[in-house]
Amino acid sequence: MSREQRGPNEKLGTVLALAGISNAGLARRVNDLGAQRGLTLRYDKTSVARWVSKGMVPQGAAPHLIAAAIGQKLGRPVPLHEIGLADADPAPEVGLAFPRDVGQAVRSATELYRLDLAGRRAGSGGIWQSLAGSFAVSAYATPASRWLITPADSSVAREANPVDGSGAPLKVGHSDVRKLREAAEDARRWDSKYGGGDWRSSMVPECLRVEAAPLLLGSYADDVGRSLFGAAAELTRLAGWMAFDTGQQEAAQRYYIQALRLARAAADVPLGGYVLASMSLQATYRGFGDEGVDLAQAALERNRGLATARTLSFFRLVEARAHARAGDAQAAGAALKSAESWLERSRPGDSDPSWLGFYSYDRFAADAAECYRDLKAPRQVRRFTEQALSKPTEEFVRSHGLRLVVSAVAELESGNLDAACEQGVRAVEVAGRISSARTTEYVKDLLHRLEPYGDEPRVVELRERARPLLMTTA
Repeated sequence: MSREQRGPNEKLGTVLALAGISNAGLARRVNDLGAQRGLTLRYDKTSVARWVSKGMVPQGAAPHLIAAAIGQKLGRPVPLHEIGLADADPAPEVGLAFPRDVGQAVRSATELYRLDLAGRRAGSGGIWQSLAGSFAVSAYATPASRWLITPADSSVAREANPVDGSGAPLKVGHSDVRKLREAAEDARRWDSKYGGGDWRSSMVPECLRVEAAPLLLGSYADDVGRSLFGAAAELTRLAGWMAFDTGQQEAAQRYYIQALRLARAAADVPLGGYVLASMSLQATYRGFGDEGVDLAQAALERNRGLATARTLSFFRLVEARAHARAGDAQAAGAALKSAESWLERSRPGDSDPSWLGFYSYDRFAADAAECYRDLKAPRQVRRFTEQALSKPTEEFVRSHGLRLVVSAVAELESGNLDAACEQGVRAVEVAGRISSARTTEYVKDLLHRLEPYGDEPRVVELRERARPLLMTTA
């Protein structure tokens, strides 16, 4: 993604000549630097020619990578203004900070909230489209370590002078916080039933900007502030989860980092662990299994002796997912066994957090099936998938669709093509009822696995049924 300046970027052309870097050479260096940060970039000599001759300005992290690539060749730092990119979009840094100071944490979160809606108003995907591909798992290192060292701030009381619509000082009370929690609960239900891309779910970023941001910038006592930060953290994590489900990985990462910082201000260690578990699932989904293990273990470590049995079970389950993606069958099996053991210890009267309401044995079985899918153990996949699908529910439609795809893969790997296609058809029907890029990606993966059987009538039928779904996400 690029935007156009007026005329050629003579500064960039001059510095490239000075450094002795060809267009192809710069493209290769930028792509390599991006890969080191976990980015997938595909610039070529034509891309660089457009930057120089037409003044196209690459967005996202690219301007900084260009400066770094040229600086490496020259042996000195190269500022953006020297290469004509000083006015490049500063958005790559927004939402990635994990400030030590509470006041700075409020500014960091509210800045992200404002940026998201501004991007949406700009149209065509807004700021998140310009940041496409900028997810970097290394950005989670500092937030995780700082949270582990200090999981709670000493005080969050705030005195400020913002005003509400009547012109009176904005004093935040517990009733304001309850509204945020109710909004988060409603959004969780819509997300589970209709997917992160449903229009009702997309109202969460607006709620953060319109409702949460003014409250965070208001005045409140320490006890109200703790509760406010907790509610804002839940809503921010949910915004990240919805972005993750719709394929906006870069947006999800920023929301997660801010949610973790807000959970620290709330002194809510289990909630912080939940955010870390969400980070772990994203890292695992993106193929960073080892980093996913680290994040899941960070969630578990601070919650030993503090969180409920059900909560600890979920953290261990997330760890198992990461071990499986990393290909460590022994570690994955141990984590699954521990997760099941903790789940068996849970009791109806336990003080489980409200955000854990989705987690039951059905969810455990579904994730266990995905672990064994990654470990290429179809018999185990079938066993756990049957348990996961034993109680279909309209409350968790997306989850049901994902389980059907996993079941189809297991049937295929067991040599049962008809059964695989049958489950695939059911999965496509569910996927068509929700707005979830993640579910669509699961369906695409199934169709890819079925390519060797492309002429089989059942496969042809499945592909035709999936065509409208795939066209809407093209």
